[in-house]
Amino acid sequence: MSEEKSLNFIEEIIEADLAAGKHTSITTRFPPEPNGYLHIGHAKSICLNFGLAKKYGGSTNLRFDDTNPVTEDTEYVESIKDDVRWLGFEWAKELYASDYFDQLYNLAMQLIEKGLAYVDDSTSEEIATQKGTPTQAGVRNEYANRSIEENKQLFVAMKAGEFPDGSKVLRVKIDMASPNMLLRDPIIYRIKHAHHHRTGDQWCVYPMYDFAHGQSDSIEKITHSICTLEFVPHRALYDWCIEQLGTFPSKQYEFARLNMTYTVMSKRKLLQLVNENMVTGWDDPRMSTISGMRRRGYPAASIREFCDRIGVAKRENLIDVGLLEFCVREELNKTAQRRMVVFDPLKLVITNFEKEVELLTSENNPEDENGGTREMPFSKNIYIERDDFMEVAPKKYFRLAPGQMVRLKSAYIIKCEEVIKDAEGNVTEVHCTYIPESRSGSDTSGIQVKGTLHWVSAAHAIHAEVKLYDRLFKVEDVANAEGDFKDHINPNSLQIVANAFAEPALANDASNQAFQFLRKGYFVIDKESTPTKLVFNRTVTLKDAWAKEVKKN
Repeated sequence: MSEEKSLNFIEEIIEADLAAGKHTSITTRFPPEPNGYLHIGHAKSICLNFGLAKKYGGSTNLRFDDTNPVTEDTEYVESIKDDVRWLGFEWAKELYASDYFDQLYNLAMQLIEKGLAYVDDSTSEEIATQKGTPTQAGVRNEYANRSIEENKQLFVAMKAGEFPDGSKVLRVKIDMASPNMLLRDPIIYRIKHAHHHRTGDQWCVYPMYDFAHGQSDSIEKITHSICTLEFVPHRALYDWCIEQLGTFPSKQYEFARLNMTYTVMSKRKLLQLVNENMVTGWDDPRMSTISGMRRRGYPAASIREFCDRIGVAKRENLIDVGLLEFCVREELNKTAQRRMVVFDPLKLVITNFEKEVELLTSENNPEDENGGTREMPFSKNIYIERDDFMEVAPKKYFRLAPGQMVRLKSAYIIKCEEVIKDAEGNVTEVHCTYIPESRSGSDTSGIQVKGTLHWVSAAHAIHAEVKLYDRLFKVEDVANAEGDFKDHINPNSLQIVANAFAEPALANDASNQAFQFLRKGYFVIDKESTPTKLVFNRTVTLKDAWAKEVKKN
């Protein structure tokens, strides 16, 4: 009997709440700000929120935190919805913080009426100075003494657009001596005369995240509001607002965000890469964005498995990207169709092959008993990889060399008989003979060889461009590396094989199909591919350094 997986700390909280009758069911939410594309760190949050709701028979809302009209766009909204669905999840309700602008405004007015909020005319610099330091208490200014009626009138005038940006803010009165700097009369509303992607020009005052977030959770009756650790200091304000307003008692819980080697997890930095043309766009296959990983060929199932393996922790740590690549290989090994593609061709002439063409059969995926087979044309002239041949070979070299035998995958055993060179001494083609009795699947030759090479028929091969993607950064811990993060970009993160030769079956395959190019790695067809020019992206190499490290330890 297999050992049951232990609960993470959030699951323990949920089970205790349900057992105590605190909730009859749970409701979670995934609340992205639509100011960029989601990355692998968001995938962890998505899998956690939706996964918990599924496990405990609850539901998850997708709520867009669209309280900053300057940075938000409907393009990002649509990309986020695509990413969540692609990962395999469906939300109960699609909601927006902007849905609650009227309610949030009225709740802020309630705080004014209770004498707990005031309009402040100070500049941002003055407010920062008046807040003091972690070791020195802050001091309230004269605006904190405004009457409730004056504050109400000013807040109405702010909403009516009577004041310019930055001239006034609404703050709540909590504790200017609090050791938590975020409780020193925090700002909950500011003036922004900016067009909003959903409400247009209806509003010119917008709630701050800390106010909108907690009250949106309350309005939606979110039982377990799950955030990353940087929001721990914000929880006190979250709880204070709910307590003072008497709204639904949503509770916030924090877990460690995902930090991964050779990767940046900052929307700001990702946007910089896009805007400064360091990459081709948000979905560049080298990016840590979900759309980039999708374009690169990462299966959604492998990302879900990765998020499950890294678990839910209370302490920050740096996850090896090799674990993600391991999960990708594990999934693709089970699902990817096998194909043969030659990147750097060397012509091989089989001098005793008399047929024009012979159709051979090969398994699409030996790991899948229902994967079926495909036909491959075999002919007198074929291509092999140039680095699979050596004219002067060392001992224990098991590939092709003069007088040496190898097997051609799913075909025949061949023997190198003659090397043809040009005037400069470069090898232009290799002449071989084949052993007719050695056909794969019905070999009666009795000959044993140690090397097996992939190949394509020269007359039937199709042309393809292959993009070999590697890690975008050349240092392990990008966030803590010295200098600007862009200084650490890997100059070899993309290499292009402009004219590879592929077996013809690739031309007829579905565009979303994953492939293992034998001995090369896993690949997927790119969105820029056309019927006349096939373009493939390397998803991941075949070598699995992470699995070897695990075995070694």
